Amino acid sequence: MWSQFLSLGSLLLAGSSLAQDVFQNPVIYSDFPDNDIFVGPDGAFYFSASNFHYSPGAPILKSTDLVNWDIIGHSLPRLSFGGGYDLPADGQAAYRGGTWASTLRFRESTGLWYWIGCTNFWNTWVFTAPAAEGPWEQAAQLGTGGGDGCFYDNGLLIDDDDTMYVVFGSGNVRVAELAADGLSTIEVRSVLNNTDVGADSLEGNRLYKINGFYYILNDRPGGTTYIWKSDDIWGPYEHSILVENVTPPLAGGNSPHQGSLIETAEGDWYYMSFTWAYPAGRMPVLAPIRWGCDGFPIFVNGSNGGWGETYPLPFPEQTGPTKNWTRTDRFAGTTLHPSWEWNHNPDVNSYTVNNGLTLRTASVTNDIYHARNTLTHRTHGPHPVGTLEFDFSNMAVGDRAGLSAFRDRSAYIGVHRTSSGYMLSAWHNMTVNEWSGEAVDPGFEAATAPVPSGARRVWLRADLDTSPTGTRDARFLYSWDGVEYTQLGPIFELYDGWAWFLAYRFGIFNFATTARGGSILVTSFTAA
Repeated sequence: MWSQFLSLGSLLLAGSSLAQDVFQNPVIYSDFPDNDIFVGPDGAFYFSASNFHYSPGAPILKSTDLVNWDIIGHSLPRLSFGGGYDLPADGQAAYRGGTWASTLRFRESTGLWYWIGCTNFWNTWVFTAPAAEGPWEQAAQLGTGGGDGCFYDNGLLIDDDDTMYVVFGSGNVRVAELAADGLSTIEVRSVLNNTDVGADSLEGNRLYKINGFYYILNDRPGGTTYIWKSDDIWGPYEHSILVENVTPPLAGGNSPHQGSLIETAEGDWYYMSFTWAYPAGRMPVLAPIRWGCDGFPIFVNGSNGGWGETYPLPFPEQTGPTKNWTRTDRFAGTTLHPSWEWNHNPDVNSYTVNNGLTLRTASVTNDIYHARNTLTHRTHGPHPVGTLEFDFSNMAVGDRAGLSAFRDRSAYIGVHRTSSGYMLSAWHNMTVNEWSGEAVDPGFEAATAPVPSGARRVWLRADLDTSPTGTRDARFLYSWDGVEYTQLGPIFELYDGWAWFLAYRFGIFNFATTARGGSILVTSFTAA
């Protein structure tokens, strides 16, 4: 019964005529980790990712060909899990909390989309919506029935009889059966354990039903993906290894080892994972799989003998040019494009989108990590460039506004208003403790430059090398006409540690150091 799954692998191994029509890994050169991918009711592919403390939470992408993806929304309109997500002046910020390794599915019987995820390592929430684009609302809180409330690294299965099951756990992997409405837990059982395979841990759980068998996909962090099979949801499960320390598709990246199984309408199968490749982040990589006669999937090696840099396109006849992620946003209309995410929840009374973005100061602080309403945008490609244009004439004394390379070690170029006027400032090495959310290094002013008399508008640019084998150079530049740019200060070296989990982003900020009341008007931002 597995013969229908052999065709793709045989075709690839034989070297088909499709070889001239290939895609390049990473399929998205941006930070979209912890993917959960499935086919929606319209036949398109939907991709749910983590974004931790950024708001709105749990970004959703859509594709018709598994290669070109568009951001269409978020499952969590706001992170409503505690005050830390609002960047309190006195209290712990929720860095490392928020959304990670969650799951997304459409349920035909209710006409609803379900997002389920554990936040802040403590509680599991269900959000639902009538469409992937929303509107999404918080529907329930789930419990494991085992003394904790976290469905850690979970995957949702809607079975043939419409029963909803969730697999979750770290080490001890459990399955929960949900109530008919999917909003409470009926039963939880342990189904397998990391000791079954001699691993120190297992995580990244996904749950599937394929040809009458239940499959759990998970991994040992560091390089191994396991696939478990049973004819009963509750087990027992036998296992196989899908990938183990496979050669990465990107120089400087790691061996991909966590992700999703995907079936196309033609019956072909793929495995989407991600490679850790900082400073660029955890980037999605795609590879075909085939099925063996024992009912386990088999990874299809690329020409490099591991996870290929290229593979034949899944849909060669319908796939056009690779998506161009370069975009200029002039903030037309009254809402933000879903590519934007705030650092923690925004103060909604301190910004306005109306053919331009007005950012009013929302915090009094000297610390960018506690400055509310910092608006972030992912980088794309190994050499991303972000260019911000804004009017600073309504800044108040003590305000600081500009463009940052934002991560747990950050730098920025900005306009500072002092009692004697305006000046340009390059500020380097602001550092936060990713565990506590407290700033551990305020950074230092690396360079300054005067603002011409009568100037109201400036263009600021961050030119980054985020390639995992690159220089990690970050250059900050300014212009008074949008044409000629001048570098301000020395090169800042981007940090490539992993513990923040998320990659560098462009961050637009405006905060007060003395008193709230000032504002800036952002007229354009270009990500290239």
